[in-house]
Amino acid sequence: MKEKQVSLTAIMTAYLRGYHATKDTSKIFDDFLAYPLIPEERRRLIEQGFSKAVEKIVPERDSARSEQVTNSLPSLLQAMGLPHVLSRSRYMEDNLDQAVKQGVKQYVILGAGLDTFAFRRPDLRSQVQVFEVDHPATQAFKLDRLAELEWDIPSNLHFVPMDFTKENLADALKGTAYHLQSKTLFSWLGVTMYLARNEVLATLRSIADMAPVDSTVIFDYFVPEAVTSYLKENQEDLQRIGEPIQTVFDPSTLAFELGNSGFRLDENLSPSDIEERYFQGRRDDYHASQHVRFARAVVE
Repeated sequence: MKEKQVSLTAIMTAYLRGYHATKDTSKIFDDFLAYPLIPEERRRLIEQGFSKAVEKIVPERDSARSEQVTNSLPSLLQAMGLPHVLSRSRYMEDNLDQAVKQGVKQYVILGAGLDTFAFRRPDLRSQVQVFEVDHPATQAFKLDRLAELEWDIPSNLHFVPMDFTKENLADALKGTAYHLQSKTLFSWLGVTMYLARNEVLATLRSIADMAPVDSTVIFDYFVPEAVTSYLKENQEDLQRIGEPIQTVFDPSTLAFELGNSGFRLDENLSPSDIEERYFQGRRDDYHASQHVRFARAVVE
C-alpha cells in the first residue's frame, strides 16, 4: 500500500462485512459493527461505485430493471469478494473460539484493518488479550474513527503499528503487553497476497521464532492456477490504489514451505471444502472463491 494512505481494501472488506450484516438474512458472519467504523462519505463513495457497476449490468432504461438488479446483485457481490471475506472471517473466529476454550490467551490480528472483534465480543475480554497489528496509516485512520464515534477502547485491546515491508513482528511487539511465553493465535487474513514473498516468509519465521510451540497462525492465500483470471480483471485497479497482488502459494508445496519456516501445516481448506462448510444449502447464490484457500499452521 502507499506510504501514508489508509488501506482501501481494509475499508472495502469492512463495507462488505457490514453489507452482509445489515442486508442478508442468513448470516455467514455477523459483523454488526462494521458499518459504523466506515465514515459516511466513504460509504457513499463505495455505494456510488456499486450503483455504477449495477448500471453497467442492467441499464436504467430497462423496463424489468428492478427484478434484474435483484438477480444481478449476488453475482456482483461474488465478484467483489463478499463470500470470501465472510467465510475467512467466520473460519478465523470459529478457530478462535475453540482456541480460547483450549486455554489460548493471546490473539494477534496481523493486518487488522477495521476489525471489530474486540468490540463485538465483550464476553471474552477477561479471557484473551487482543493485539491489532497494522500499517501506521491504516491504524491511525481507525483510531481517529474510534475517537469520532466515542467508542471506549476495550481493556484487552492493544494497538501495534507496523509496516510489514520494513519491520519485524517480534520487534513491533516488544514493549507491549504481549507475553512471549503465552500460546498465541495469529490471524493473517487478506494480507499475504499483497506482500512480497520474502516479506511473507520473514513474518512467518518471526512468528515461529518468538511464539511458543503449538501457537497457531491462520491465513488465506491465492493459488497460482486460479489467480490468472482474477489478476487480469483486477490487477490494474489494485495497482492504482497501491495494493497489487504479489504472492501466491502452491497448495501442493505449502506444507514444505511452512516446514522450512518452523510450522506444521494442520489444515489447508480447498474451495470445495469452504463451499461445503459455509455455503451449502444457501439460497443467495454466494459461493466459495475459486482463487483462495485457507491455511492453519502450528508452530513446531
